[in-house]
Amino acid sequence: MKEQTEIRTLKVGRYIIIDDEPSTIVSLATSKPGKHGSAKARIDAIGVFDGQKRSIVQPVSAKIYVPIVERKGAQVLSVMGNVAQLMDLNDYSTFEIEIPPEHVDKLEAGKDVTYLESMGKRKLDIKS
Repeated sequence: MKEQTEIRTLKVGRYIIIDDEPSTIVSLATSKPGKHGSAKARIDAIGVFDGQKRSIVQPVSAKIYVPIVERKGAQVLSVMGNVAQLMDLNDYSTFEIEIPPEHVDKLEAGKDVTYLESMGKRKLDIKS
């Protein structure tokens, strides 16, 4: 799910869609309006799910899509290698999710974890 907003309303730390990928804004710079055009904004962002750096330059009055990123809770049912089977705590649906290599030893069956969900993708949200 996504919604549309103007670039001038964005802030650092919020989410934005660049190249059909939800990303977190890490820097936002605006220039003054020139003699023949409007003010421009340069946005640097890092992908939520792939960690790739992306940037765009557009007028501050342009419309852009912002993803709706939900943070949800789940219980770990089982861990098989680098894949965990989770059960959502709200609707009790089960799904499998890949575990980042640095967190494989931290997950065990029966623990509650949080995960991010946006645009049909899921990612574990484990703070070190």
